[in-house]
Parts: sequence; structure tokens; C-alpha cells
Amino acid sequence: MKVVLENLTKIFPSRNKKSNEEVVAVSDFTFTIPDGKLIGLLGPSGCGKSTTLYMISGLQKPTSGKIYFGDDDVTELSTENRGVGLVFQNYALYPHMTVKQNILFPLQNLKGADKLSKEEMLEKAYNAAKLVQLDELMDRKPSELSGGQQQRVAIARALVKMPRVLLLDEPLSNLDARLRLQTREEIRRIQRETGITTIFVTHDQEEAMSISDMIVVMKLGVVQQTGAPQDVYDDPTNLFVAKFLGTPPINVFDGSVKDGKLYIGKDAVMDVPGVANQDVTVGIRPEGFILDENGPLHCKLSSVEVLGRDVSIVSTNAASVNPIIRSIINADNKVDPTRETVSYSLKPHKVFVFNKETEERIHFEVK
Repeated sequence: MKVVLENLTKIFPSRNKKSNEEVVAVSDFTFTIPDGKLIGLLGPSGCGKSTTLYMISGLQKPTSGKIYFGDDDVTELSTENRGVGLVFQNYALYPHMTVKQNILFPLQNLKGADKLSKEEMLEKAYNAAKLVQLDELMDRKPSELSGGQQQRVAIARALVKMPRVLLLDEPLSNLDARLRLQTREEIRRIQRETGITTIFVTHDQEEAMSISDMIVVMKLGVVQQTGAPQDVYDDPTNLFVAKFLGTPPINVFDGSVKDGKLYIGKDAVMDVPGVANQDVTVGIRPEGFILDENGPLHCKLSSVEVLGRDVSIVSTNAASVNPIIRSIINADNKVDPTRETVSYSLKPHKVFVFNKETEERIHFEVK
């Protein structure tokens, strides 16, 4: 099911009686979610991603704008009539019911032409349980399950009616690191097997990038960038997106452009043809450094961390906005940890230049 968001805006009234200033949670959000894809809504707390999800679900009504499921305008339709499946971070399972009863519950509330026989309901419940690999735990209660299993029950309950759209609001937040990894792989598998259009809300960029077909990066209610995860990582539209995506995070420097050359401090680190002379902000991905005795960028060496396949070099530079610079290089490179300085050349496609004032990306030709 294709989902179209057209100029979607949500404004909440002010809670401050003195200022009476309204809160714009989502501003003019326009986006088309292709049929059968998994889309990640990504951003820090308060960016409007959950509000967007609640408007798609019908739990909140937009201040303005339209929502379409396929060709159907569902903007004014109630949640129960939209054909959505909802999964929240707190699972919201009924503790006194078994797994089977929890999954059956949405089917038991169907009325009229949609009402099913007992046999049909049981078949659907077991099919949903099998999809999330819980069919052998149907008689257990939520308290007898792990956090990951409880989350899978919540997903099965959302899937049992085969919704037109599946909505997941930070579904992995309450799980430990190992379960998060396992459960996000399960979500990706389930989504591919069912082909249901799925919208996944998270503040964890690694989570969103690992399972999404496309991501939408938001800040203060405004969409910053959309695209395939790798494309957004490789080609950020502004400094916020560049800083938000990536682990370890991007290294940020104060820089300048003079006569077609990019300077970090006094070091002319690379050519940036076509860029006007100006002060800029420079972002370099951790994997964008090349260890080079004769390299133009000089940093003070702090420590060397051997990670097995890679080596993480921690250094400092007076022009760095961050307290430390973290460079990831291949472990085949030997680094003497007793040295005072380390020199680098840079991979041009891993170096981004941003306007100092607007923080928008300044593009240059990469040779």
C-alpha cells in the first residue's frame, strides 16, 4: 500500500500562558512511501517523527495537509477504519492473557462482514505467531517471556489482521543491545515476507540504516533529507544530517577556502575547485583519513586502539570542533603509539564542506 503525505502539518497549542506561542511539531511534510517498502523516520527526540506516525495512524489529527493510502484519502478516517497495525515501545500486551489470546484479541473485535469463525481466527493467530517464531509459546503469559519475545507478540498482534500499513514506534528501545540486533533483523525478515508497507520510528541511526529501504531525517519538525540510507550517508545535504548519521560520528573542523584550496588550520589539505574564498565548516568521515607520512593534515596523537580488522587512531587538532578526532584505518597499517604527531592525506569523497552560517553543503568537483 502506497502512503502519500501531502503538506502534513501538526501544531500544538502553547503550554506557556505568558508567551502563548504555538508548538510546530511537524511542518509541511510531503513524502511518498512506496508500496511494500520499509521506511525509517529518524531524528533526535522532539523532531516530530512520532507525531508524524500518530497522524498516519489516525491517533492524531493533522492541523493541515492530507494523508492517502493508495488513492484513498484517509485524513479524516478513524484509526480502526484505516487498516493499520500499531506496535509501541512498551509492547502494551495484556498481562492476564496468554500469547494466543493477545494475538487473537484484534480478531475477536471484528464485526459485521469482517467477523471470522473461531477456526479462522485460530488459523490466522497461529500463522502470525509462526511468522514471528512464537508458535510454540502460545500458552505462555507475557511475564513468562523475554523482552524480545514480548515485542514479537506485539508485532504478531499488529500483523494478525494483515494491515495495509504497519507502524512501529521505537519498538526496540526497551531491549538490550543483543536483543535489539536480533529483533531488528526479525522485523526486516517479517516485513520482506509479508510485503506490508512499514514505517519505523527511531532515534537510533544505526538501527534505521541497517533495516530501512529509505530513511527520512527530521529536525524540529522539518524534513532535512530523504533517500536510501547509504546515499544519505555518502551525500548529506547539510551539517545536521552529516553529524547525525555515522558511528563513530563525523569529525568536524573549522576551516577556510582560499584560492581553490581547503585549509584546516594552517594545513592546505586538498583542492576544492569552484568554491569561493570563505570560512567554512569541514566534516571528515572517520574512514576518510589515509595514514601518510607526507600527508598535509597534521594532528597530535593521543592513542591507538586496535579493533581487530581496523585500527582507531585518536588524535587532536586545534581546528577540531570535537574534543578528539577519530580516524578508522586498516589494521595492516602499523602505527607507533609513542609518536607525538600523525599525518594524513584525505579521501575527497569522504570530506564535506558546509557554509559557516547556514550549515548547508557546499559541493565541489571530486577528482
